[in-house]
Amino acid sequence: AMLSRSLRRATSRLAAGRSQHTIAVLAGDGIGPEVMDEAVKVLDKAAAKFGLDLSLEHALIGGAAYDVHGVHFPESTHALCARSAAVLYGSVGGPVAEQHLPKWSNAEKNAVLGMRKAFDLAVNVRPAAVYPAIAHACPLRPEIVAQGVDLVIIRELLGGIYFGEHSTNGDEAHDTCSYSASQIRRALQVAFETAGKRRGKLTVVDKANVLDTSRLWRRVANEMAPSFPGVKLEFMYVDNAAMQLIRAPSHFDVIATENLFGDILSDAASVLPGSLGLMPSASIGSKINLYEPSGGSAPDIAGKNVANPAAQILCCAMLCRFSLNAPAAADAIEAAVKATLAEGTYTADIAPPGTVPASTSQFGDAVAAKI
Repeated sequence: AMLSRSLRRATSRLAAGRSQHTIAVLAGDGIGPEVMDEAVKVLDKAAAKFGLDLSLEHALIGGAAYDVHGVHFPESTHALCARSAAVLYGSVGGPVAEQHLPKWSNAEKNAVLGMRKAFDLAVNVRPAAVYPAIAHACPLRPEIVAQGVDLVIIRELLGGIYFGEHSTNGDEAHDTCSYSASQIRRALQVAFETAGKRRGKLTVVDKANVLDTSRLWRRVANEMAPSFPGVKLEFMYVDNAAMQLIRAPSHFDVIATENLFGDILSDAASVLPGSLGLMPSASIGSKINLYEPSGGSAPDIAGKNVANPAAQILCCAMLCRFSLNAPAAADAIEAAVKATLAEGTYTADIAPPGTVPASTSQFGDAVAAKI
């Protein structure tokens, strides 16, 4: 009987075809813990429905970690992430008036850049889409929004001017921008693949009329293009891209660009949906990926149960898609968020004037109920 029981257990495990995945949950500071609670609620529901065996393990990062460990990115957090299938990351940072305190000084830099370096997080994937149900929150004119806004920005994270040599000598300062073909190839591989799964259009943004690094980006993109016959490749100067992102965002499907340009353009694009609380992002590493909302820790509204958890919840959809190969679970989470917005459940950041906004937990409950 013992043997048949253990055989049955083994067979049922095989039948389910699932192995346990550890997910490192780093809620961080400010609104991080509140929105993370809602994301975990939704992820648990999706995992149960789609047969994903997840073990969610929590650890400290940022100011929260400094209080306990005296550092922003403790070794214990590093160790957990290193043995996890993915990292679900909240937000790091404290009030502007307290940035001089050791708890907050360089907290974001130490945590975010520390994670990037430790796990070789070389490529950032950030969608920006305007949901019809909340088109009222988009800062653009209705006729622009009506043409559809649904784009993804792919940004290289470990090269360019941010990671070059920096020096100041008296009244002169120098920042060096350099790229290798292999760094560029890695970002463009993600970009071509993403475009192939979407509408088949890739816009590589650069400043090739001035910069040698941009000319190298063009060369590598043109070398790779024949391997992706289903993707239409175009190039656009960064100044024009900034303008078109506002004037005609429906022109874009997937944008790929270097670190500095990507930093600026992805922040510009992130306001198109109407709130930073709506859009997730993924940072793709060689072994694990990190998923975080586009917005910050918003210490001014922390602890009030008013923050929008949609971005953190949508991070779970990206995690299911990219790290767990569970597209059905990802689709279900995205559909549940869309349906929640469509029924008029809005948090304060996107609620039309004169409506009563939902709280953070009410929004999370509404999404979880629709999985």
